[in-house]
Amino acid sequence: MAAAERHNWTRLNRLQLGKYAEYLAKMEFILHGCDVFTSEVDDHGIDFVVRTRAGRHYDVQVKSYRPAKNKYVYLEKSKFPISPQSLLALVQFIDGEPATLFLVPSCVDGAPNAILESRDYGEGKKSAPEWGLTLSKKKLRSLADGCGFGSVVKNLE
Repeated sequence: MAAAERHNWTRLNRLQLGKYAEYLAKMEFILHGCDVFTSEVDDHGIDFVVRTRAGRHYDVQVKSYRPAKNKYVYLEKSKFPISPQSLLALVQFIDGEPATLFLVPSCVDGAPNAILESRDYGEGKKSAPEWGLTLSKKKLRSLADGCGFGSVVKNLE
């Protein structure tokens, strides 16, 4: 299979792409020496838990996106608490290219990561309060500069 055909992400539906992103994130954590633990039921918004070589545990939520289709991803605040143990694995899919994996700590120096946008919708609104990422060119540069998977995962150990 040619690389361009192999990385034809548009042939996958949203659920397939999300599952691919989740497995990719798990494999990358394993390649970096972490143990990965999954649950049978995903009712808390955590896709899996990792344990580093140093024995630290992290809750990981995985989100995927295609820049050609969507420029915003969000995490419900009730399912993604800001803490040193909460991580967002964000996977970018661009047709013709391998997937790009970012790792976003929810908390930096005890405060919400500045890359996350707080959206507190009022009582009775359609959406629950959420943390969002508007994936503009500037935000993508910030992700590339500070949230490359390999560099962030090394700092977890």
